Amino acid sequence: MAAMTTSSLLSNSTKPIQNHRLVSPFRAYVQRTSVSASLSTPKYNLSSFKFDPIKESIVSREMTRRYMTDMITYADTDVVIVGAGSAGLSCAYELSKDPSINIAIIEQSVSPGGGAWLGGQLFSAMVVRKPAHVFLDEIGVPYDEQDNYVVIKHAALFTSTIMSRLLARPNVKLFNATAVEDLIVKENRVAGVVTNWALVSMNHNTQSCMDPNVMESKVVVSSCGHDGPFGATGVKRLKDIGMIDSVPGMKALDMNTAEDAIVRLTREVVPGMIVTGMEVAEIDGAPRMGPTFGAMMISGQKAAHLALRALGRPNALDGTIGSEIPEADLVLASSEGGEIVEG
Repeated sequence: MAAMTTSSLLSNSTKPIQNHRLVSPFRAYVQRTSVSASLSTPKYNLSSFKFDPIKESIVSREMTRRYMTDMITYADTDVVIVGAGSAGLSCAYELSKDPSINIAIIEQSVSPGGGAWLGGQLFSAMVVRKPAHVFLDEIGVPYDEQDNYVVIKHAALFTSTIMSRLLARPNVKLFNATAVEDLIVKENRVAGVVTNWALVSMNHNTQSCMDPNVMESKVVVSSCGHDGPFGATGVKRLKDIGMIDSVPGMKALDMNTAEDAIVRLTREVVPGMIVTGMEVAEIDGAPRMGPTFGAMMISGQKAAHLALRALGRPNALDGTIGSEIPEADLVLASSEGGEIVEG
């Protein structure tokens, strides 16, 4: 059984976090490294700089070979996550702690992150209600602490941090600029996704037939967000093919009701397909929460443990996780003990 570290979903810390303080060894290491790097001189001469020569064909071959190898590798994978917003990224991060699970993330936009690049109404600060700050401690994002919430000075700090840590892991591949056009369904179970380049999906009506590609998986996690051009596509397709009865759409804003509901209702809605994030509000008619992001992170974590359970792996929901010996490179991802985030 692959080694895994204990998730912050099980954390029981009550230790207060000081404003702007980097309290974890990982954060202290990053701080020391950044200061050292800023004081050092470049390893090359900036007044007389020249790149090593390269053939243009080598650049083309390197990109093509590696991407096509990824497409071959992930044509049949363990988990496909549709949508790389805050919930999808959090789900992928949690799952990636088990290096034996291969995870493909499909994102229709060129830039992953969804709405998590800004806090709300084009403002930069991101508000995260406690106890979801435990997840920020785990990935190493600094914040200002308030009584019952924390504030990240720029939402992009969360998004860039989780992406940099997630995409460095060898069992994760992000396919951005790629759209999920349909689901693979076998014997009334979702068994993968139907994909195409996002630009192709947007231009089907302007060209002749442009058939898609496919990606089989043991579990699909749909994290497509609330309704929009590419929003809630997973649950809307389930309704189209008669696997669920309705998609009532999210209700008006109520932060206190919404965030609890999003985490509570994150679940496997049909065999083989888990719904997380704001797509949950679309299928259940839950309120929107607006510019507060804790539910996105914890819903993603819960979806990851639902996927672990579906794969027959130790998971927090069944209380079967925590006895494994963590690998050295994953120890930094575990948090100190604390409040249990109800799922």
